[in-house]
Amino acid sequence: MTERKPTLRERQRAGTRRVIQEHAVRLFTDRGYDTVTVAEVAEAAGVSAMTVYRHFPTKEDLVLIDQPARLITEKVAASPATQPVVRRVGSALVDAATVLTGDEGNEPAVSERFLLDCLRLMVSTPALRARHLDSQYALQQAIVDALGPDDATTHDAAFRAQAATSACLAAMHTALTRWAEDDGQTELPDLIARALAASFGDAITTGHKDRGGHNPPPEQD
Repeated sequence: MTERKPTLRERQRAGTRRVIQEHAVRLFTDRGYDTVTVAEVAEAAGVSAMTVYRHFPTKEDLVLIDQPARLITEKVAASPATQPVVRRVGSALVDAATVLTGDEGNEPAVSERFLLDCLRLMVSTPALRARHLDSQYALQQAIVDALGPDDATTHDAAFRAQAATSACLAAMHTALTRWAEDDGQTELPDLIARALAASFGDAITTGHKDRGGHNPPPEQD
């Protein structure tokens, strides 16, 4: 099936959204999240405050990136249903990070500096930590739904899918934290693969290669 291309209106909307968010994150990073107003973000982006709210209903939304969640769920849904849940989810997390920070697939790569700034803001700002937690719960449920009906036919099956997905997301969070601490010096997909391997064993990410074509090195103590 041919993938639908976005319309001109959709591309324009996405472009406006991206410009607003880039200016917001820059201002939040330079001056502090709590001190910058939505009106100041609008002025920096060259739009009205109403336009900002049309794209981002709350100030917290300005720091959240919805692209990773969409990519992850798409890749989970496309994965073989015969694979273990942790393999399906873990591979999707690594693959989505590769697309976001590289040049693979049809998705535009996101600036690693922008991702790092967003991550640091979420870690250091209480209001954003709470909002991030909400988004993680939503992502967990979206992944479980993307796994398909075979993994949610019974109450017990749904519970096991939720537990496995939650564990994978916890491993990813650990990788994201290390990535921020290291200022992005290690490639994010490799860190996620290493965190998953530490949690579930090397078999979970078998076949993953770093961008040099090699298996990622083991975590150093």
